Amino acid sequence: MSSFFVELWEGIFTPGPTPTILKATNITFAALQLVLLSLLAATYSVHFVVLSVLCGGLWWSVNWFARELRVAQAQEEEKQQQRKHKLGVPASDTEVEGRVPARRTSARNKKGASAAAAAKADDAEPVEARGELKQRSLAESMSSVSTEDEWERVSENEREKEK
Repeated sequence: MSSFFVELWEGIFTPGPTPTILKATNITFAALQLVLLSLLAATYSVHFVVLSVLCGGLWWSVNWFARELRVAQAQEEEKQQQRKHKLGVPASDTEVEGRVPARRTSARNKKGASAAAAAKADDAEPVEARGELKQRSLAESMSSVSTEDEWERVSENEREKEK
């Protein structure tokens, strides 16, 4: 019994409907139907008939969706198997579709290669210097208005509103 609850807890964090979650869902809906039936027998209220029909419809739709999802997953796995068989790729979790180009040795590793040659070997363009960097002075980087000045303005506006 405790393994059921452990599997249920782990199933919550597993994508898709797990068998344990479906089992718990079916047990819950069956219990709800029993409660609604007993309330119908106790009160003879038509409301419990309507609630039971709604519960039954939801119960059926949850199971239908889980079945359809299982069929779609099986079809997707079958397509993947056919694609692997067609490409002649061994089945693995880390496969890459298409051909992977061979890794080139970097020109930076070779002695005597210039930066331009390294960029050309790596299929990258060298970055051109566009201008000189200037060091900002301390006066330019500081804001002309400090935070304290802003708070003083807010306080003055509050005082004017109170008057």
